[in-house]
Amino acid sequence: MNNVLSRHVRRARRKKGVRKGLLGGPDRPRLTVFRSSKHMYAQVIDDLTGRTLLSASTTEKDAGDNGGNAAAAADVGTRLAERAGKAGIKQVVFDRNGFRYHGRVKSLADAARKAGLEF
Repeated sequence: MNNVLSRHVRRARRKKGVRKGLLGGPDRPRLTVFRSSKHMYAQVIDDLTGRTLLSASTTEKDAGDNGGNAAAAADVGTRLAERAGKAGIKQVVFDRNGFRYHGRVKSLADAARKAGLEF
């Protein structure tokens, strides 16, 4: 149990350091990623108004079966970039939310870039 708590504390510290320099506004909102053991979630947020502009995740009906692998994360990144394009959002600030830029987080980011988002 202590190891689980320390894992959460370490991620919270990393998250605080990452978020210190990031601020998403209306012209360049923040793309934040959350990675659980089974699913991936991504949101585009305007920090000045405190609103979530759009989101995508592996829990949606059209997401498919596998939520915890890199292919599913890439699918989330592609769907999010398509929705952002329809909403007129071309540039975002990437917030990895305390997770290492590796594996599923990197896969989501690469797919979003390939689909047209700039960050």
